[in-house]
Amino acid sequence: MKYELKNGWTKDIDKEIVFKFSEGYKDFLTQCKTERECVAETIRLAEECGFKPLESFDTLKEGDKIYAVNKLRSVMLAVIGSEKISDGVNIVGAHVDAPRLDLKPNPLYEDGELAYFKTHYYGGIKKYQWGTIPLALHGVVITKDGKSVDVRIGDENDDVTFVITDLLPHLAQEQMKKTPSTVIEAEQLNLLIGSMPVDGEEKEAVKANILAILNEKYGICEEDFLSAELQIVPAANAKDVGFDRSLIGSYAHDDRVCAYPSLMAILTTEACDKTAVCILTDKEEVGSMGNTGAKSDFMKLILLEMMDKAQEGATELNLLRCLDKSYCLSADVNAAFDPNFPSPYEKNNSARVNYGVAIAKYTGSRGKGGSSDASAELMSKIRTLFNENEVLWHVAELGKVEAGGGGTIAQYVANLGVETVDCGVPVLSMHAPFEVVAKLDVYMAYKAFHAFYND
Repeated sequence: MKYELKNGWTKDIDKEIVFKFSEGYKDFLTQCKTERECVAETIRLAEECGFKPLESFDTLKEGDKIYAVNKLRSVMLAVIGSEKISDGVNIVGAHVDAPRLDLKPNPLYEDGELAYFKTHYYGGIKKYQWGTIPLALHGVVITKDGKSVDVRIGDENDDVTFVITDLLPHLAQEQMKKTPSTVIEAEQLNLLIGSMPVDGEEKEAVKANILAILNEKYGICEEDFLSAELQIVPAANAKDVGFDRSLIGSYAHDDRVCAYPSLMAILTTEACDKTAVCILTDKEEVGSMGNTGAKSDFMKLILLEMMDKAQEGATELNLLRCLDKSYCLSADVNAAFDPNFPSPYEKNNSARVNYGVAIAKYTGSRGKGGSSDASAELMSKIRTLFNENEVLWHVAELGKVEAGGGGTIAQYVANLGVETVDCGVPVLSMHAPFEVVAKLDVYMAYKAFHAFYND
């Protein structure tokens, strides 16, 4: 399958295989709406395929399958190859965090005899898109006695849901004069959670009733919100889109549409020359900061441990040699050309739905700011690999040169000396509560990553 700007469905594609793979992805999306849930599901799937925690190995040999978890919010998997780890590894790196609303540390309040949670948005969102849609509450609360309480409310048909209200059109004359970024202000992203007062309370009786419910059902008191990670996410599950069912609509395609294929690809990798590494990181949407983001030392730490257990010597020199000889696909999404909004795109260099994975030589903004800019040699290696393995692919930029821009984990991996290029699935309505991708592109991402692990 050679490089052609042509819809993939015009080629010899097995629809049954593509659609079957997408069903697994849809299940993953529905089950995993936070990075913690993604990591937990990744571990479950990995263990079913014979992967074991790195600490359970005294030594590592060819064919061993390992995983390591970083503070429950990122994870790294590897299949040990026949070559030395210090001679380089093949890395596919995706992220499992997504734009959302987080609860503030002191979230619960009452106003107008209605109870609300205050939120703080995470990542790049259009705030107005989060109003008047069903929302769910996911996360974890650590109570005052140290107990960890998992929270998942609002997804099931018979479950409660939550909502951010908006002003009715009849009274919105002044609101409609505002720019889209201020139609709903950040401090108006307040989640409606109740309206019934508790008997016997004269002040904030609705809030008191909510606290009583939370304590009865979950053992949570108000102070416990200070030690909680609670996220507001869309309540909708992943769904087929279109009469032909060729598309998938869901929350958090960015970047779970790359994380899932990269995970499935390494789970189906049995033997390889170079060690295959899959890393699913956190915090990409806010700059890859912190101890679970791509800027952390987690990947370097695990590589050192792997070299130590493979009896290669866990030295800084060996680590630097490994990174210098390694290759990475930064598996992140690209903006699919949208004919409803054509002006920000440059058609000759735009990602397309149903054209396979989009390779972005560079991302960043304006003068390639914040980009690693892959080398000609790496681009040649990847295009040859994909052609030989019948991967449907095309090249793309993220819109016109000065229309905006964006970044991925590519620059942080490249800063370590790794030859890195972005490669991912085109997305419509990126960063919206309900994004859209093509099933064909999801499957081609799996084929691309599997070929790369086994190169």
